[in-house]
Parts: sequence; C-alpha cells; structure tokens
Amino acid sequence: MKIDVFQVDAFTKDLFSGNPAAVCLLSDWLSDELMLSIAFENNLSETAFLNLSEDPIGIRWFSPKREVDLCGHATLASARILFDLTQFKNTEKIVFKSKRGLLMAKKEDDLIFLDFPLDNPLSVDQNPSKDLFGFESKESYRGRDDYLFIFNSEEEIRAINPNYEKIKKLDSRGAIITARDSSGGIVSRCFYPKYGIDEDPVTGSAHTLIVPYWSSLFGSTKINARQLSDRGGQLFCEVIGDRVSIGGYTSVFFTGQIEI
Repeated sequence: MKIDVFQVDAFTKDLFSGNPAAVCLLSDWLSDELMLSIAFENNLSETAFLNLSEDPIGIRWFSPKREVDLCGHATLASARILFDLTQFKNTEKIVFKSKRGLLMAKKEDDLIFLDFPLDNPLSVDQNPSKDLFGFESKESYRGRDDYLFIFNSEEEIRAINPNYEKIKKLDSRGAIITARDSSGGIVSRCFYPKYGIDEDPVTGSAHTLIVPYWSSLFGSTKINARQLSDRGGQLFCEVIGDRVSIGGYTSVFFTGQIEI
C-alpha cells in the first residue's frame, strides 16, 4: 500500500521555522494502530490523516504517542495541501469533519484562516505555576484541554525553564504560558510532554483558549500572536462569537509516499 504524504511548516512563511506537520491522504481510514505507528515514525508534533472519500473531508490527528481531539497547525498544513491539489484549485473554503465537530479553512491570498470552536478560560483556585515553571504566574485558568498561566512580560515567558515531569502529572493535555508583548500583541509557549512533545513549536488549538482571555482584557476581537519556541511562529487571530479564527502562512517542505 502506498500513501501520499506531505510535510508542511505551519504558521510561517519560511522553511525550517513554524511547526512541521505531516499530512497523509487516504481513500479510507486506516486502523488506529497503523495511524499511530505512522505518526510515531514521522516523529513530528502531529500527523494529520485526511479521508478524501468523506464529505465533509474526515480529519484525524496523531502525535507520536496518542490521538488528539483538535490540532491547529496540522489542520492548517492539511488545508494548504488540499488548496494546492487540482480538484481544489478554485476553492476558497474547505470543510473538515473532526471529533470536535466541523472545522473550516478559508484561503485569503497567501494566508489560510481556520475556524475553530472557542474555549472559555475558567479561573482555578490552586496555582501550581511555581512548581511547573519556577516562576509564579499572576493568574491561572483551565480550559477544556489545557491549563493557561498568565505572566507579566515577554521576558518572563522567554526565561521559563519548564519542569516537564510535573507538567505530565497535570489532569490536562498540557500547559500554556502567555503574556503581552511590547507591540500590542501577545506571546506564548506551550508544553505537552504527555503527548511526546515537550515544547510544541506553534500551537493553533491553544489559541482557542489564549485569544478569548486576551480579547476580553484588550477589549478587541483581533489579536496578533507569536509563539516563542526555538522555531517560532506567527498567528493572526480573531474572536467571532463562539468561534476563533486562526490565520497563518505555510511552507511546503516535501512531498512523497509512504510504503506499507
């Protein structure tokens, strides 16, 4: 069996930055075990599997260790590959069917915008941030998937050296840290050691939680965001009702085939 596979750097214009994702095109679903084995072999934050025989197109995402319910950068990468295919050349919108409902990708020139469900941050009584990061956050929240910790400055975010073993023990997918930057936007870093990803380079799904927090604080629905991993990435976000629009650039690294 041969499977068409692509690797795309998401949330960046430049190769070797942003978050690399693999995209596998399928005519029918593979077994969960085989998809997880492919993701483990790819050894990227996420591998997206697209079932092109479904309408809307079925999408699932696997980290090297487990399936995830929602992934932004691999959806952005998937949309880029589909928009490049002949049958989607004149299409401006693609709809995906996922375990978290319908997701939409829309092309605007070189940018692709994802339409994802908003995640409301809820304040938590216990603040474990000092144990996790060595610094105490000024606020702490919990979303559907992640903890969200608010810090004072971009410098604090850059300086943090997380304790991955303690983050693994959280009752969540992972932990996000965020602060304002000096130019009116926001910065963040995201940690998912439980999923085999100590620090995720750029995390689209995390911004469904990050952006609603800052939007309410800024009094603005539109926010520009940067993720301060070693690879780095940029996101153009907007709160629209109970959804979050997450935009980014993409750069295709390779196309090829998997033989199984």
